[in-house]
Amino acid sequence: MTIEQVTLAGGCFWCTEAVFKDVIGVQGVESGYIGGRVENPTYKQVCCGDTGHAEAIRVAFDTDQVNLSDILDIFFATHDPTQLNRQGNDVGTQYRSAMFPADEGQEREMRAAIERAQADSQKPIVTTIEPMATWYPAEGYHQDYWETSGRSNPYCMAVIPPKLQKLRKSFAARSRGQSQAVA
Repeated sequence: MTIEQVTLAGGCFWCTEAVFKDVIGVQGVESGYIGGRVENPTYKQVCCGDTGHAEAIRVAFDTDQVNLSDILDIFFATHDPTQLNRQGNDVGTQYRSAMFPADEGQEREMRAAIERAQADSQKPIVTTIEPMATWYPAEGYHQDYWETSGRSNPYCMAVIPPKLQKLRKSFAARSRGQSQAVA
């Protein structure tokens, strides 16, 4: 078993975390903040949009079960990479679509994934590839949010089930919950 990590920002980290926790081969997902200029930012600071951080996830995956190319294709399919600094009703640079490569190999894979996504989109892909920066884990109550609190949160109930349905339809062989009900 070889574990690799990739850092992705695709809007609200509660929503992206829920998607990737459902992917076969993913060993862990941590929500956090990256790409900003304030040390040890808090959720409140990041939500104000003044720190420069993105809400992001760090996905640890077993490369024997799922490869980076598949992870990136799932990332592009389960958020809107054509919206600049927003995902749905979440607006601001903290909700940008961005990828943070750990090395040159990841950056090559990310560029190839952007090309694949662009080939399937009539709108321009605005996802950025940004330099790896200091990772700040989000506060504890943000971790595993869908499992612990999300099903009682109206925002999560509106956003996460459609993302999981898309995962389970478009990537059926990669989804742990393919045969389970979404909600």
